[in-house]
Amino acid sequence: MTPPAPKGSLADAKDSKAEPAPPEGARAEPQSSPLAPPGEVLSTLRKDGTRRWIRPRPSEGRFLSGRRGVAYGLMAVFLTLPHVVIGGKPAILLDVVRRRFTLFGATFVSTDTLFLLLAALAVFLTVFLLTALFGRVWCGWACPQTVYMEFLFRPLDRLFEGSYQQQAKLDREGGGIRRVAKHVVIVAISVFLAHTFLAYFVGWSTLMGYLTTSPAEHPTAFAVMVSVSGAMAFNFGWFREQTCLVACPYGRLQSVLLDQASLVVGYDTGRGEPRGKAKKGRAVAVAERGDCIDCRACVTTCPTGIDIRDGLQLECIGCAQCIDACDAIMTRTGKPLGLVRYGARSELEGGTPSKILRPRVVIYALALLLVLGGLGGALLDRPSAKVKALRGIGAPFVTLPSGEISNQIRLKIHNQSDQSRSYTLSLITPSGAQLVAPENPIQIGAGELAEATLFVVLPRAAYAGTGELPCQLEVADGVDFERVVTLTLLGPSQ
Repeated sequence: MTPPAPKGSLADAKDSKAEPAPPEGARAEPQSSPLAPPGEVLSTLRKDGTRRWIRPRPSEGRFLSGRRGVAYGLMAVFLTLPHVVIGGKPAILLDVVRRRFTLFGATFVSTDTLFLLLAALAVFLTVFLLTALFGRVWCGWACPQTVYMEFLFRPLDRLFEGSYQQQAKLDREGGGIRRVAKHVVIVAISVFLAHTFLAYFVGWSTLMGYLTTSPAEHPTAFAVMVSVSGAMAFNFGWFREQTCLVACPYGRLQSVLLDQASLVVGYDTGRGEPRGKAKKGRAVAVAERGDCIDCRACVTTCPTGIDIRDGLQLECIGCAQCIDACDAIMTRTGKPLGLVRYGARSELEGGTPSKILRPRVVIYALALLLVLGGLGGALLDRPSAKVKALRGIGAPFVTLPSGEISNQIRLKIHNQSDQSRSYTLSLITPSGAQLVAPENPIQIGAGELAEATLFVVLPRAAYAGTGELPCQLEVADGVDFERVVTLTLLGPSQ
């Protein structure tokens, strides 16, 4: 990441300019001490350790319009998915208690480790590939923290408290009834979002039942809802952008995920420097001045409080608000757009544009295609049922009054199809064995898991010599599933 700026640099100027002078009678900032940090440590932290609240000014522009459309689309998807039904099942139902997970009509269980592994690898490789190509596009455009913070809760700030200057005034003088009312609404929205979040784990119909009964009848679900509501209210009401700056590890990972050709939001130093306004006594000569007029519009609009002109920083979430702000200033001053823009670091630093196809991008893309191909093949080859045969619990075998030997078998059948199926059980080997099943065929509903107890009876003489016999059991539904499972029968060797 960008090294600390030297003394007398823009970082020091930013720290001195970011805070307006306190009104008469207000508490003055403490003077620097030998223990004070040499520069800004965190954009939300003053040198005396107190909180600096970030109150960004929204900058209208093409990127903000695009992000707004994406954000509200993602919110709509989150709120409507619990109501969508595919093949008689919720589009997404993560039933952790029963360890069954329904995704767009297909139901998986905890033993489907191959699918879970390939899906997790696909997610990670997608993040790596998108980051290598487009930088922190996820953080700025699709991360729930950014989506809800910038397009739901910050608009609430402006609705209840006014412009960013008025919000800063309330920070200094106290929030009063307007800020109290805002936090009441934040808590109410958090409770609503937490209920929607819970619907992904219990289903919408079950959630509606919970809402009409006492919390004592479903304490675990109620505790989850309260915990999620509290976490959201704390995050969006107080912690806010510090989630990106302090808690989220993604910014720290970008140093290894990005390269010089990755697309980032950056400042064209060669075009913008030296910066400054044409003011008598301190201005740089017009002929020597760069296009940056040092208006600080890019700083006042940044939702994490950084100065993009300091270079690539882990606090930058790639939201492009500084681009919209700078483009508006360039338009007013009659200068070309793009002083702050999306671009490769090598290009922004004065080099030539980099190639899109480079080793790490090719490796990520090929690995992702391989994983997606494996996942797709595994899904297409996924049988309509899974069968597992286990030996009975207790004695390895039982001698019946007739002298015959009985082996107990526990048979687990998971119907993975979308229809109820009837599974017929039959013995292939050993010959002469008798299969005793309380229920045969076994009726299992769509997506259900059933366990049956079977008994295989053979004459004592069949085990003479070895005390073991291989057994083959066929399970078929008469439609598209037929599977033979094997296990070993035990008996007396004499």
